Amino acid sequence: MEKRWVQMVQGDTETTGLLAQQLNIDTSLAQILVQRGIQSFEEAKDFFRPQLSQLHNPFLMKDMGKAIQRIDEALAAGEKIMIYGDYDVDGTTSVALAYSFFSQFTSDIIYYIPDRHKEGYGISTIGIDYAKANDITLIIALDCGIKSNDKIDYANTLHIDFIICDHHLPGDELPAAIAVLDPKRHDCPYPFKELAGCGIGFKLAQAYCITHDLPASTYEQYLDLVMVSIAADIVPIIDENRTLAYFGLIKLNSNPCTGLKALMESFGKTKDLTITDVVFTLAPRINAAGRMDHGNQAVKMLLCTADDLAKEQSLFINLQNSDRKTSDQNITAEALALIDESQLLIDKKTTVVYNENWNKGVIGIVASRLTEKYYRPTIVLTHSNGFLTGSARSVAGYDLYEALLGCSDLLEQFGGHKFAAGLTMKKENITAFSERFEEIVSSTITEDLLCPEIHIDNEIELNQIDGKFQRIIAQMAPFGPMNPAPVFISKNMSFVGRPYIVGTKHLKLSVKQQNSAIFETIGFGLAEFEQLLRPDQPFSICYTIEENTWKEQKRLQLNIKAIKIHN
Repeated sequence: MEKRWVQMVQGDTETTGLLAQQLNIDTSLAQILVQRGIQSFEEAKDFFRPQLSQLHNPFLMKDMGKAIQRIDEALAAGEKIMIYGDYDVDGTTSVALAYSFFSQFTSDIIYYIPDRHKEGYGISTIGIDYAKANDITLIIALDCGIKSNDKIDYANTLHIDFIICDHHLPGDELPAAIAVLDPKRHDCPYPFKELAGCGIGFKLAQAYCITHDLPASTYEQYLDLVMVSIAADIVPIIDENRTLAYFGLIKLNSNPCTGLKALMESFGKTKDLTITDVVFTLAPRINAAGRMDHGNQAVKMLLCTADDLAKEQSLFINLQNSDRKTSDQNITAEALALIDESQLLIDKKTTVVYNENWNKGVIGIVASRLTEKYYRPTIVLTHSNGFLTGSARSVAGYDLYEALLGCSDLLEQFGGHKFAAGLTMKKENITAFSERFEEIVSSTITEDLLCPEIHIDNEIELNQIDGKFQRIIAQMAPFGPMNPAPVFISKNMSFVGRPYIVGTKHLKLSVKQQNSAIFETIGFGLAEFEQLLRPDQPFSICYTIEENTWKEQKRLQLNIKAIKIHN
C-alpha cells in the first residue's frame, strides 16, 4: 500500500542553531529536538539524561491519600486484600507488581485475573463473589474498573471496598469506590495523563513508601514490569513514561525479575533488549496466557522467585504463544477470505467481520492485521457468553472511541482508547451496528486518514551520517509513540551493485549519493522495488538509521520505510 510522506514542520531556526551549538550536535538533530518540544540546554539535559527524581509526586493524583489511608487500615486490622487485574500484559504486570509489593507487608493477600472467555474484560460479578467467598474486604483493581459502576455498587452491598487504579477514560459518573486513581478523571490535577495501568500501580507503591519512609528501592525494583507494560500498551513515551521506560530497560537488561529473565532466556536474548524487542518478543508471550488459557499463568510466571519454576512456567507460556500464532494465522486467513468473498470493502470506510467460531483471545491481533492491510477502522467479532464480543482498531489520527460512542445505544458495553477498543453487543444488533458505524466513520473521517502516513523528521545528506550522528540518535531512545525513532529523507539516490530479495518480500540494497559513502540498507516488505529500480533513474528514500551487528561486527545500516522513484 502506497504511503503519504509527510514532513514535519520545521521549528524556529534561531532556537535550533543555538541548541545545536550548545549541545555540539548536527543542526538536523537539534531540529528534531525542537520539533519534540526541547528548546533549551536544560530541557535537552533532562531528555538525554533522565533521572528518577523527575518522577511526579504521587500525591498529586486525586484520591491517592484516600487509597493509602484505606490500605493502612486494612493492613493494621489484618483484613484480607485482593489484587484484581486485567488479563493482558498491562493487567498482569500490574497485578504482579501490586501483589509482590504489598506481600512485603501482609500475608493476607491474593490475586485474581478474570477469565477472558467466561467473565470478559474488567470487574466481574464472578470475581466479586469469589472475593466474598474468601472473606476479602478490600479489592485493589488495576488496569480496569473505571466504568464498572454497577459492579462496584454490588461489591458495596457485600461490604467489599474497592480502590481503582485505572488509566482508561472514565464515564460521566465515577464508580462509588473508596478511591479512584485515574489521571484521566476530569478533576485529577496529576500533571501527566498517559501512564499505563501498571504505572498507576507503581505510583500507588511509591506513595505507600513515601508515607512510611521506606527506601525508594522498595518500589523501584519493579521498574522492569512497568517498562514492559508501557511498551505493550503503546502509551506515549514522553514525560514520566519515558523516565520509567528508560530505567525499566536498564533493569530488564541488567537485573530482571526471575520470571522475565526466564522468558528472555526461552527465546535466546538476555541483553541489549529495546522497546521493540519487548513489543515483539516479550509482550506477545505474556499476552498469550490470557488469550489461549488464563492470565493467571502470566502472573504466576512473573511472580516466580525460583529459577527452575520460572523456567518451567516460561516454557509453558511459550507453548501457549505457539498455539496463539497458529490460531491468529488461521483466523486472519478466514477473515481475509470472508472479506474477499462478500466484497465487504466495496465503497466502505470501515471493516466489520464476524464468525461465531473465532477464538476470542486472538481477535484483537486479527483486527490489527486487517487494519494494517486495508487501512480503515476495523472491528472483528465473535460469539461469547450469549453475546457478540469484539476488538476494534483504528487508523492514525482517527478517534475510534468517539465513533463507538455514537453507537452506544446498540452496545451492551464498550471501552478503550482512541486507537483500540473492546465492545459487546446483542447478536441481533450486528446489522444495525455495522451500518451505524459505517455511517459515523464515513461522515467524520477524511480521505487522507485512509492512506497511511510516514512522518519524516528531516531531510539530510548521507554524508551527514557518521558514528557520532548515530550515537546522538541512540540517546533519544526509548522510542515509541510521541517519541519515535527519527525518520529521515534523502534524495537523488543511486544504488551500487544489484538490489536483491531477502526471504520473500524484503529488499537489500547498497545506496549512495554523489560524493557520499556507500550505505547498506534493508527495506522490509519492499521486494517489489527489486524490479522497479534502474541504474539510470534516481530515487528518494525515507529511513531510520540503526546499528546492525553481524558476526560481532557493528556497522550503520539504513532501514528504508519507503522509496519514491523520480520520473
